[in-house]
Amino acid sequence: MNVPIRIGISGLGTVGMSLVTLIEEKSKFLQERCGRVIIITAINARSRSKDRGRQLNGYQWIDTPDKLASRDNIDVFVELMGGADDPAFSSVRKALNRGKHIVTANTALLAKHGVELAEIAEANGLFLNYEASVAGWIPIIKTMRESLAANQVNRIYGILNGTCNYILTRMENEGTSLQTCLIEAQKLGFAESDPTCDIDGNDSAQKLAILTSLAFGTAISPDSIYLEGIRKIETEDIEAAAKLGYRIKLLSVAKRTPLGLESRVHPALLPLYSPLAKINGVTNAVSLESDAVGHLMMSGPEAGGDATAFAVAADILDIAKSGLGYQHRPPASSLMPYKRAQMENHKGGYFIRLKVIDRPGTMASVATQMAKQGISLQSIFQKQSNQGYLDHQAALIIFITHETTEIAVKEALKAIRVDARVLDSQMIRIEKT
Repeated sequence: MNVPIRIGISGLGTVGMSLVTLIEEKSKFLQERCGRVIIITAINARSRSKDRGRQLNGYQWIDTPDKLASRDNIDVFVELMGGADDPAFSSVRKALNRGKHIVTANTALLAKHGVELAEIAEANGLFLNYEASVAGWIPIIKTMRESLAANQVNRIYGILNGTCNYILTRMENEGTSLQTCLIEAQKLGFAESDPTCDIDGNDSAQKLAILTSLAFGTAISPDSIYLEGIRKIETEDIEAAAKLGYRIKLLSVAKRTPLGLESRVHPALLPLYSPLAKINGVTNAVSLESDAVGHLMMSGPEAGGDATAFAVAADILDIAKSGLGYQHRPPASSLMPYKRAQMENHKGGYFIRLKVIDRPGTMASVATQMAKQGISLQSIFQKQSNQGYLDHQAALIIFITHETTEIAVKEALKAIRVDARVLDSQMIRIEKT
């Protein structure tokens, strides 16, 4: 097919400008890959006068994203503005209703409105492509939509936020606090000035919502996902986990259970020999367990401007060379309501750290309450804390449980807090990998 494919780009930040550069400098190479010339016909951004390090005089400048989405001279609307709601949502919806294909890297938009947008795309026979929205440069969306189309996914889990992984890696390697590592991540550009979305787990939950919908054919929002961030993780937790043969990661997990889908984001202990435990720095990783393929794992860096632009360009090439297909697997119109399995029913091992007033009988009290809930202990050790309480010495009691239920652990901890002088406590799930 020799007819050019015409694109309009809304959002000229790091990714948008990287995409412009890629299309300009690799025009012939991209044409060879898809059989069509890719032409940028119109652009939009909040500021027209901003110095972006590259001349944009050759492109038609449109005042607003909505107006760009309505242009007759574009075939693909590329949304790189960000944000869950308007103007991203309204302009993407308008573009679909005007017969334009969509390529976006916007995780928040898809997590909140993805099903609605996919239904509009399918009703109009259009593409909605979003490979760059999840797990950086890892082609997990294409793999799930195409390569694993004949597989039933039973579990998907991984590290979906490079900022948190970088912080936890630095805390382990250097023994420094979360706050110190966060400041360093901000200086290096790995974390935003407001890091809430990353360290509280919201970004990971948005990405997991997209993957859960694809993997299990359910309509799910990030608000339905059990969520814990890494704010409470201390160096003491990381050091104790290492002594017991584990490493702490912020893990995103979705799996089938007899009681529904268990979708959760939280810190988890992984055995040091686990492939996921070896993923360090700003790297992301996703693992899949399915009925035919078995176990599959992919890893790669959380995308920067150039890497994200390459993922966006790949989505554009797919539109240029491919026949039409469903935006979801299965179609968005057939997605089932999300049935959430309650976290109280979760089964697994647990890492528990208690900071208590060091006095006779404390350990016995802890063991008694664990036994009352039928919790068997796999490992346990105690040491003095470097912090005291009033005139009393504090002690750290750290133990690993055998498989038990979350409700049993929470009930035991509630009783321990009443029965013993607990100054602080931490509970982290252990994930099988």
